[in-house]
Amino acid sequence: MLPNLLVIGCRGQVGWELMRTLAPLGRVVGVDVPRVDLTRPDSLRDVLEPLRPAVILNAAAYTAVDRAESEPDLARQINAEAPGWLAREACRLGAWFIHYSTDYVFDGTKLTAWVEDDPPAPLNAYGRSKLAGDRAVQAAGGAHLIFRLCWVYGGRGQNFLRTILRLATTREELRVVHDQHGCPTWARLIAEATAQALGAVLRDPDPARWTGVYHLACGGQTTWHGFASAIVDRLPAEHRRCRAVTPIPTSQYPTPARRPAHSVLDCSKLERLFSLALPDWDAALTQCLESPVEGFEQLRFLV
Repeated sequence: MLPNLLVIGCRGQVGWELMRTLAPLGRVVGVDVPRVDLTRPDSLRDVLEPLRPAVILNAAAYTAVDRAESEPDLARQINAEAPGWLAREACRLGAWFIHYSTDYVFDGTKLTAWVEDDPPAPLNAYGRSKLAGDRAVQAAGGAHLIFRLCWVYGGRGQNFLRTILRLATTREELRVVHDQHGCPTWARLIAEATAQALGAVLRDPDPARWTGVYHLACGGQTTWHGFASAIVDRLPAEHRRCRAVTPIPTSQYPTPARRPAHSVLDCSKLERLFSLALPDWDAALTQCLESPVEGFEQLRFLV
């Protein structure tokens, strides 16, 4: 009998991709608001008890980085307290717990790619809430995979790709920060890597071999300006109003939350242990925009 896999946050960028990508591994059940409320994680009990999943995947999060500065308690409830509760429930059920974290747990002062053992030092309330979530999952003591992600985008939800495509059809110039470095990562790639990793752990009777933190992001690196330029360059001419993507320093685009200047992730641990080959960010962007599900036909008329 195929195992039950529960995806929490099934309508989000990563959750939606997980619903499709995990199908070969088991019976996939997705839940999202309003059925569940992660400020009250015990609202999931009526899902967990009858389902008794073999895997719980938490793809839900408070992701409003700037708003978290004024709502730190809410961010902590959703990003720290709820994952801790879910991890403990997974432990009680003997289930694997899959959790998604962020590059924002780092302060961005390291000029080479961050590895999993580097000391975290988040600059903002969002990063602090996510780091607290990582630690709560680890403290639960069960079998778990924590995937730290970087600059996630896709054809659904609010993300940088959709914003730039919309603005490029309405504005002649875009001014984009050029001194923050990261790894743009397609949500579908995250789901596919999760599925491959999960297939490995479900076949292995020794969960301790796999339990831990992994970095999961596309290869290479760029800036927000470089990412925006690559998106605009791929927009068909007949739909492009933008004529210039102008680089600006972070100081000219102040935000309530500080961002790390360099949050490139080293994913060699994930690639080595799970036999993965993660594509370069530029190649993944091309794949995304050529995808029949998420390509320009769906994205170019954004409002």
